[in-house]
Amino acid sequence: MPRLCANLSFLWSELDFMDRFAAAAGAGFEGVEYLFPYDFEAARIAGALRRNGLSQVLHNLPAGNWAGGERGIGCHPGRTKEFQQGVAKAIEYATALGCRQVNCLAGIRPPHVDPNDARETYIRNLQYAAPRLKDAGIRLLIEAVNTRDIPGFFLTNTKQALDIVKAVGSDNLYLQYDIYHMQIMEGDLGRTIEANLALILHMQLADNPGRNEPGTGEINYGFLLPFIDRIGYPGWIGCEYKPATTTDAGLGWARPYLR
Repeated sequence: MPRLCANLSFLWSELDFMDRFAAAAGAGFEGVEYLFPYDFEAARIAGALRRNGLSQVLHNLPAGNWAGGERGIGCHPGRTKEFQQGVAKAIEYATALGCRQVNCLAGIRPPHVDPNDARETYIRNLQYAAPRLKDAGIRLLIEAVNTRDIPGFFLTNTKQALDIVKAVGSDNLYLQYDIYHMQIMEGDLGRTIEANLALILHMQLADNPGRNEPGTGEINYGFLLPFIDRIGYPGWIGCEYKPATTTDAGLGWARPYLR
């Protein structure tokens, strides 16, 4: 059965962040993810996880000035020191939270940066991060993102992500496959997931258009979720969507998969 985790950066947004853990547990989720934990003390988040019987499934490496529009710095030349400091911070938090995988957002390529320079920077940064995370028992993931929602994002499709993984040459680099983003960028979801199942350690979902919950758009989740289960995907699927009304009102699609 698919294992769903609640993305607390998207769900129950009407609540304070620290109150969303109890809401997720109350709805029947056993795991949570979110963009970043760094605005809160790790011990405080760990306490919320423990009190609510939740597993910390995933969070991202620090991604630059998010409020200012940055969406990662992995491909930004000249910011490698900041990236490396972010790796250390991510290890600190993931270790405290019992989180065994983190995602590295490539970021938006600065307009003055040549695409080849951005690629080489991203590869070198991943080569730095992967062994250090492995030593800490944490797996490193990369995620392709659609360029309609985030124009200029560097990593945009599965083929490119596979090329980056090969170039990095690490046994601790995997894919985070976001169904919503890849429906926009490439389609052919089931075949792509099955072909790359060995490298996909985490998935995320939302429907399209609108990035709302499954059942509100064009993606046939009635087929796709059982298919993902049938081909033997063992990981979590993060519910990273914007509820069409309220989170609780829109969870009917997920009830068969929740405790």
